[in-house]
Amino acid sequence: MKKFLLGILVGFLLSALTAVILFFVAVRLGRRPPQIPEASILLLRVEGNLPESPPLGIPVPLLQRVQPVTVIEHWEMLRKAAVDARIKTVVLMPQDVHAGWGKLQQIRESLAVFRKSGKPLYAYLRAPGTREYYLATAAERIYMGPEDYLDLKGLRVELVYMKNTLDKIGVDAEVATAGKYKDALDTFTRSSMSPETREVMNSILDDLYGHLVQTIAESRKQAPEQVRQTVDQGPFIASQALARGLVDGLIYEDQLFGELQNRLKLPDLRKVAVRDYRRVPPGSLGLEGRRRIALLVAEGTIVRGGAGVFGDEGLLRSEDFVRLLREVGNDRGIRGVIVRIDSPGGDGFASDEIWREMSLLSKTKPLLISMSDTAASGGYYIALTGDPIVAYPGTLTGSIGVYYGKVNLRGLYDKLGIHKEILKRGRFAEIDSDYVALSEEGRRKLKASIDEFYRSFVTRVAESRKRAYEQVEPLAQGRVWMGDQAQQNGLVDHLGGLDRAIDLVKEKARIPAAEKITLVIYPPRRTILERIFGWPPDALLDSRLAPFFRRFGTKTWLGGGVMRMMPYWVEVK
Repeated sequence: MKKFLLGILVGFLLSALTAVILFFVAVRLGRRPPQIPEASILLLRVEGNLPESPPLGIPVPLLQRVQPVTVIEHWEMLRKAAVDARIKTVVLMPQDVHAGWGKLQQIRESLAVFRKSGKPLYAYLRAPGTREYYLATAAERIYMGPEDYLDLKGLRVELVYMKNTLDKIGVDAEVATAGKYKDALDTFTRSSMSPETREVMNSILDDLYGHLVQTIAESRKQAPEQVRQTVDQGPFIASQALARGLVDGLIYEDQLFGELQNRLKLPDLRKVAVRDYRRVPPGSLGLEGRRRIALLVAEGTIVRGGAGVFGDEGLLRSEDFVRLLREVGNDRGIRGVIVRIDSPGGDGFASDEIWREMSLLSKTKPLLISMSDTAASGGYYIALTGDPIVAYPGTLTGSIGVYYGKVNLRGLYDKLGIHKEILKRGRFAEIDSDYVALSEEGRRKLKASIDEFYRSFVTRVAESRKRAYEQVEPLAQGRVWMGDQAQQNGLVDHLGGLDRAIDLVKEKARIPAAEKITLVIYPPRRTILERIFGWPPDALLDSRLAPFFRRFGTKTWLGGGVMRMMPYWVEVK
């Protein structure tokens, strides 16, 4: 019996050892640069979410292929393809893209830069919507299937209001705000849109729609008014899209590659996938220099503390980001820093912690701020180091305001037969209880605190932008601006993307404009194994429900707290 059990144990250990060896062999193979054949086509499949920071990866080649490609990786791949003699053309194939307009503008700008290389850029669309078509307008020719459908019909904003529902279940959301546009919690306290929110949303739609129309007009060589009239007739079946000049041909995918093969006069075409080509080192194509610039990604809702071993996707934790800032500050080889912000804000204290460390870093290294989809409220607050700020025309910016929120569940508890008894010492000991409504005295106290936080926020903006408080305050009030509107109002300095940010930080660091640099991304793409073996053991016990709560930001304010947060669940479709 002992021999039998020993045999089972030895067999188990050998199987486990074999699995580990095979796993690490797969990891090693997955890290090797891919072999790119001559006369290749890069299939640029832009799809799904477009994160700024790479999520934790599984170090197995087959599983790595389903990892999302970051915005920066798209930018880098197009730079590589422009100079890589093995890549003869790029075929853009966007599908089911979920990204804001800042990221879309970055990728479209990178496509336009690629076209300057003289290599062909074609687009092939499958069930395209407005986002996919917007990207495709960067191509010299746009194709779709003969029986496909172009869902181009304009833009809309949908806002959710749940007060009536909460009333039915006995839940009351109590809010104190500073700024008439600070509507981050209106979804819980109102049953319809406020006049201020309607004003801002119409302004956002006008700005984005004007940019969309102008882009299509320039790409398709039509007058803007003609494009507006065309969009008003959408959506379109494929034949209608062709008749209105929105696409150049209705063909199947194999016919597209046949046309490319004939145009390039090649006996054979080899297709290269994005998830292979992104592993080609830029240095192998002469795109890197000896001087290094750090690019720190600040992405997600700002909260306090540090993440566990698996992190908190969608959250920007102050302790983790401060640690990165200090790491970059202590690296003598880093000549300049770009902080890439994609955040709707969050916890006021955590935002201030990050701002402080960024301000300290700014004193030791040339610093520049690059804004992505969103840099609003706390996301804008951390950018106020006094350094140049670059935004896209479609970046949601500003929302300079503060709010406090808590929920009163007394009515719900009554419906469920739950009763609480409260004993207290101190006049305001129950101010954040979920069983007691705010008293008038408590509400006044909170409002005074919120107003003081608001004055501090506006003062910080005024000091950073070198303007008087009286000039900045009318631009605050919690209002969200688009990037081009923010530039007109002096809240950002330049419009542009990563290329513009790099040019400006090189100028600050006194690096010649023509000199190549090496861009070092923080945090880097890491695997689960690298995270586990580089993390304290007790972090394995850290478990949170961030994905469940993220939709309405309830995790960050449910228990009460001062927030610098914009209504980030607004999505322009």
